[in-house]
Amino acid sequence: MDRTDRRILQELQRDGRLSNAELADRVGLTPSPCLRRVRHLEETGVIRGYRALLDGDAVGRGFQAFVTVVMRYEDHDTVAEFERRVSEMAEMVEAHRLFGDPDFLLRVAVADLAAYERFYSETLSGLPGVAQVTSHLAMKIVKPDAGLPVAG
Repeated sequence: MDRTDRRILQELQRDGRLSNAELADRVGLTPSPCLRRVRHLEETGVIRGYRALLDGDAVGRGFQAFVTVVMRYEDHDTVAEFERRVSEMAEMVEAHRLFGDPDFLLRVAVADLAAYERFYSETLSGLPGVAQVTSHLAMKIVKPDAGLPVAG
C-alpha cells in the first residue's frame, strides 16, 4: 500500500459517499486509476464495506453504555455460547473479547436508562458463564470515531 492508497482510505473514511471523480481530484489522480485502486482495496479486504453513521437519538438508540463482563466459567463451550448470544443481540453495537480481566468489553445502544435497566436485568445478567457485569455510562463523547489512522 503506497501513499496514494493511504490518501484514498483517509478520504473515504471522512466521506464514504464521495464520487469517484471527487475522490480522484482529492488524491491527485484521474478517475480511472483511482477507481482501479479503490476496487483493489475492496477486493483485497482493506476496505470491508460502506455504511451510514446514524444519530442514535433519531433512531431510538440514543442511550449507550460500555459494559465489562467477567466470566465465572471460561471453558470453550460456555465462552462460545456467550459470544454467539451476544452477537445476535440487536442492542449490542460492539463486543470485544479482552486479555486479562475483565473478559469482555461490550457497547450497548438502547432508547433510554429504563430500557438499559431492563436489558441489563433481563438479558445481560442472565448470559451463560457470567460472574460480573459492570456498566460504564459515558458523560459525553470527547472524540468520535474518526476511522483508523492510515498515514504512512
